[in-house]
Amino acid sequence: MQPCAERVVSARLVGMNRRKFIEVGAAGLALSASRGLAVNYTDHKERKVALIGCGWYGKSDLFRLIQVSPVEVVALCDVDGRMLEEAAAMTATRQKSKKRPRTYHDYRKLLAHEELDLVLVQTPDHWHALPMIEAVQRGLDVYVQKPLGIDVVEGQAMLAAARKYGRVVQVGMQRRSTPHLIEARNEVIKSGKLGKIAHVEIYCYYHMRARQNPPVTAPPAHFDFEMWTGPAPLREYTELVHPRSWRAFMEYSNGIVGDMCVHMLDMVRWMLDLGWPRSVSSSGGILVQKESQANTTDTQHAVFDYGDLQVVWQHRSWGDPPDPQYPWGATIYGEKGTLKASVNGFDFIPRGEGKGIHREVVYEYEQYPEDRTEKDLERHVAPAVRGHMVDFLSRIDDRGRPVSDIEEGHISTTACILANLAMQTGRTLVWDPERGRVVNDEEANALLLRPYRAPWIHPDPETV
Repeated sequence: MQPCAERVVSARLVGMNRRKFIEVGAAGLALSASRGLAVNYTDHKERKVALIGCGWYGKSDLFRLIQVSPVEVVALCDVDGRMLEEAAAMTATRQKSKKRPRTYHDYRKLLAHEELDLVLVQTPDHWHALPMIEAVQRGLDVYVQKPLGIDVVEGQAMLAAARKYGRVVQVGMQRRSTPHLIEARNEVIKSGKLGKIAHVEIYCYYHMRARQNPPVTAPPAHFDFEMWTGPAPLREYTELVHPRSWRAFMEYSNGIVGDMCVHMLDMVRWMLDLGWPRSVSSSGGILVQKESQANTTDTQHAVFDYGDLQVVWQHRSWGDPPDPQYPWGATIYGEKGTLKASVNGFDFIPRGEGKGIHREVVYEYEQYPEDRTEKDLERHVAPAVRGHMVDFLSRIDDRGRPVSDIEEGHISTTACILANLAMQTGRTLVWDPERGRVVNDEEANALLLRPYRAPWIHPDPETV
């Protein structure tokens, strides 16, 4: 794995293949990246792109890619016919050619029939591994949503496949490409304003966990529930399953830890140049919202132990956040001051005398006016996704490692999965990154792989 600090500073913040950028000086590039001003990818090579998974974030990420590069979206895939048709119509209006992409129900047919350069895998979590692995086996570069996989062995197989076939894989943990967080990393942490750091709190207090208990019904006629379920256990269908509440169920996700903690843990790892935690412990459960059919925790605490630094996670999907300005974020404590960071901005608070720093997200509406009206867009995240796509395209050009390379995604995802397994087993799990196993705990190791439902076959890191 490349050293994170040197790679990110040279590749993402100011350098990132300079000839591909608008012709401004290095100082101007650094300012643009840190203050949120749009910096476009200017290589006009057209690339053929496909999107697998046409839901909310699939379209959002695809349209950010269209904003920064003259790609041609030639194909879309989804098991929801209505969602697929909506995405095809929207894509035709957004891309330069105005052509309507071809549509597929089965990703395997798309990958077999289309001539492509890159693929976006934007499926629910339990469907990340198989399309991503098949895409790299076919010689394609891949942008895959976070978390990397549904279990640890999936992640190991995905990493092995990316390396075996020499493909560039960017994981959708775009905090690493968030302009104001880049500034916080450089101007607060790397400059030494915090001093020694020994404790980090990461957290999410959004009331995001499903509370409904809808009845079992037949799936809608336009939705192939069997194919959507794929390798996951087949639950009875309720309206929580689709289209956006599937994270209510551990069969398809790793709960709020796998959804929200993975972002903040990855951000902190990037900011502080952290690799694998030595051990992970966790406790929690469904303590308050017992009426919902959701089987994910509403309250959970986890400790990622890095020796002389602990990163402590907490989520509650009920009650109030300790700081209403930071309901989802990270608080990094140093001997000289404190940094609070989130998707919306950051605050540096010095100890004693000194000047604080406050930043807020810059929306870039002047450069991208369509952001104002796009359906369901997280507008505050759009600049970060654009930056993430620019980094991805630049690394495709030079065949380097992107800022959220698959190995980084694997580390952050595995650590979060281990937190859930630590809670499940009731034990602190000591991790051996060389062997990819929990030390002296065969019960925990047996949980690193979730059995696949037939006829789907779980990928093997040794044979991908």
